[in-house]
Amino acid sequence: MLKKANVTTFSYKKVTGFRDISGEAIENNWFATEINETESILFYAFVPKENVDLCFDFVTDFNAKQETLSHIHVAVLNIEKSN
Repeated sequence: MLKKANVTTFSYKKVTGFRDISGEAIENNWFATEINETESILFYAFVPKENVDLCFDFVTDFNAKQETLSHIHVAVLNIEKSN
């Protein structure tokens, strides 16, 4: 997807995500714990403005075809100043 969106430089890092489900009903909790861990990969890239919407479109299309509940999440953070 990054290559299709002309993103040629990016980084990634393995991360462990946590979700606190202590507020949910216990009968809905298959894992019998209040904190669930999820192994994920975080990609980050500096993308020209003109490529951002293209990245979002590829992710949206990919997620629409997924048969599982696990989807790719994408976000844009504007950098006001850097050095």
